[in-house]
Amino acid sequence: MIQIGDFGISRVEELVLDEDVSLLKHFGEETVAEHGGWLIPDFYNPERNCFYSMIHSWILRTPDKTIVIDTAGGDDKDRPLSPRFDHNKTGFLERLAAAGVQPEDVDMVLLTHLHVDHVGWNTRLQDGTWVPTFPNAEYVATATELEVRDPKRGAAEKPPQAWTTYLDSVQPIVDAGQMRVVEGTETIMPGIDLVPLPGHAPGMVGIRVRGGGKEALFIADAMHQPIQIYHPEWSSKYCENPELANETRAKMLKYAADEGALILPAHFVAPYCGYVRSGPNGYVFERPSETP
Repeated sequence: MIQIGDFGISRVEELVLDEDVSLLKHFGEETVAEHGGWLIPDFYNPERNCFYSMIHSWILRTPDKTIVIDTAGGDDKDRPLSPRFDHNKTGFLERLAAAGVQPEDVDMVLLTHLHVDHVGWNTRLQDGTWVPTFPNAEYVATATELEVRDPKRGAAEKPPQAWTTYLDSVQPIVDAGQMRVVEGTETIMPGIDLVPLPGHAPGMVGIRVRGGGKEALFIADAMHQPIQIYHPEWSSKYCENPELANETRAKMLKYAADEGALILPAHFVAPYCGYVRSGPNGYVFERPSETP
């Protein structure tokens, strides 16, 4: 566990995936030649020409609360547009319990955005009905994300296959009265703030944690792979507004480097997090001394 003042940070893994290099369209042989010494074997597999990608939830513990940040892909979900998340059986809840967290122990779920791999464990299937996985938790999402994903509002013109994530993993939370809608700039509690990170998703937010003279920034999908620290101008193929995502990533990296903040992305494999340092030709990635 990583300590930021009184806050403890850990993680619960759901899946490790091969991610085709088409994730970053500018990645190629020249990149491997320049960066292969640190990319291989931890982040990039040259034999399969793929990145490794992590799907997990962050666990943030305060002195009196347990907070889950994003809820991975989920089990039993119908995902016609995302086959790798379709009707999975991941053992996630067992690993959550092994980390000392039962679903009823969770006080809050912070949703950085509402993509398929960030909301799946919002709900679980019980007697044929999708019910909140965390029955005592307040779920938090931005008004923008709820607006653009809701089939009755911003997603009305999308095909029905695109609605499944909202209908099985977001709407049941709203219906249960457990969703807190925020703008994305609020202080959630002392030491925990929301920070807008638009681009990858319209209403995506990061979570900034400060304590004991330290700072951590959960950056969601502002980056998918550490090579983007060296190439902030590379957005992933999943970014809904690549130009805005580039701008957001550049600002986030400068902030992290200037403030010495630990960054905790949603999809980095081990060491899962790290520091951004200023180098002679831009930014460089520094591994943390401890891992969550």
